[in-house]
Amino acid sequence: MKLFPIRGGIHPEYRKERTSERVIETLPLPHRLYIPLQQHIGAPAEILVSEGDQVKKGQVIARRHGQISAHHHASTSGRVIAVTEIPAPHPSGLPQPTIVIEPDERDEWCVLPDPIPDPFAVTPEVIEDRVAESGIVGMGGATFPAAVKLQLGIRHRIDALLVNGAECEPYLTCDDRLMREYADEIIDGARIMAYALGAPRIVVAIEENKPQALETMRVAASTFPQIEVVAVPVKYPMGSERHLTLAITGRETPARRLTADLGVVVHNVATARAVHQAVRLGRPLIDRVVTVSGGAIREPKNIAAPIGARVSDLIDFCGGFSQRPECLIQGGPMMGIHLPGLDVPVVKGTSGILALTADEINERQADPCIRCGSCVSICACGLTPVELAAHIRHDDLEGAAKLGVMDCVSCGSCSWVCPSHIPLVHYFNYAKGALHAQEREHRKTERTKSLVEAHAARLERIAAQRAATVARKPKTTTIDEIQA
Repeated sequence: MKLFPIRGGIHPEYRKERTSERVIETLPLPHRLYIPLQQHIGAPAEILVSEGDQVKKGQVIARRHGQISAHHHASTSGRVIAVTEIPAPHPSGLPQPTIVIEPDERDEWCVLPDPIPDPFAVTPEVIEDRVAESGIVGMGGATFPAAVKLQLGIRHRIDALLVNGAECEPYLTCDDRLMREYADEIIDGARIMAYALGAPRIVVAIEENKPQALETMRVAASTFPQIEVVAVPVKYPMGSERHLTLAITGRETPARRLTADLGVVVHNVATARAVHQAVRLGRPLIDRVVTVSGGAIREPKNIAAPIGARVSDLIDFCGGFSQRPECLIQGGPMMGIHLPGLDVPVVKGTSGILALTADEINERQADPCIRCGSCVSICACGLTPVELAAHIRHDDLEGAAKLGVMDCVSCGSCSWVCPSHIPLVHYFNYAKGALHAQEREHRKTERTKSLVEAHAARLERIAAQRAATVARKPKTTTIDEIQA
């Protein structure tokens, strides 16, 4: 299969050997599970349980709210001991409404939806509903509700489903292990998603540095002619949705557009497996595989952890720290977020927990920009990071927007190559957040203005109707007028 080059990109030290040969191990149930209502892009889910309620494994405990949202389920059976905002229960570090469950150690399932034995004999809407009811979101880190993505086939003509097994972030090997250990389930989930989308073609893209995963997935896909397993070059950020689409199809996604506009939908391999389990088994998304690694971890592992287990539970399962970590990161070192502490729970988008030493992060004080242009040459989005940063430093967000800051995918490549150690991606994330806030405020103002104008127009219509009624009313003759 012909591949197409992507612009820019880097080759960081991958350090995947620490966990790539470690089979997935199951975390024992912890004493507490902390399940936040915000584990996805979109509106938080609505709580369905109260303190003191008994719940069973797989039971819906929070219901999706709005078009873009997701259900959340109990990861095991037990008692709800709190529904509260814990000071720092969320990877973001911000207080979030959280359901706290005390497991009863019975791990008793609720009554699950009936399996769909032949997903290709039902309508796509049935598949979409099952995926939505199962609370599945994009598990590569984007956490976009998967059912909403499956509906793209209604508005777009989708000719290809790309199954993303690139896993280009350093350290992370959870997707690699999933492909090696659950290839048949991933392929089945991909076929189900392609059917729901109306996509006649499936391409599984895996970076060349995962030869065992490539071989296992090729064997699993060998009986399905519509599926092709492709080795893509090892280059960061190959796993980005837009860049993977470009590498496989040669189609470049325009600014502020979706890959679906080009006829392509991308789903992660872990999402594909979750869809298989939801459709074939009726099982909701209640756990995920997490890579726990970094120089400060005594025994790095790939762990199947229940949603709601704390970071400390996973690190203890790995033998604890071998030395004091300099920082804790959820996800990979390039695009991951710094965690506020060990009490943060595993959520649906947690692909990795990294405890890095000072030698691994090699942080230094930022120096003035020397205008070398390194950030420009490696930007996979074709932006000019040096100019964007200059506008943002001067609070010229409008200027940054004109230069395309909203098209930045926050891959961190510019920060990685910068010889002055300027945290460029931090500038861009700040600007994108500020521009989103301005846009929300503008929409709010416009809605308020529209409501005021509509109310004023209604009052005018009422006044006009009253005036017309008075004008049509017959005139009454008084006694004085008759006598005159």
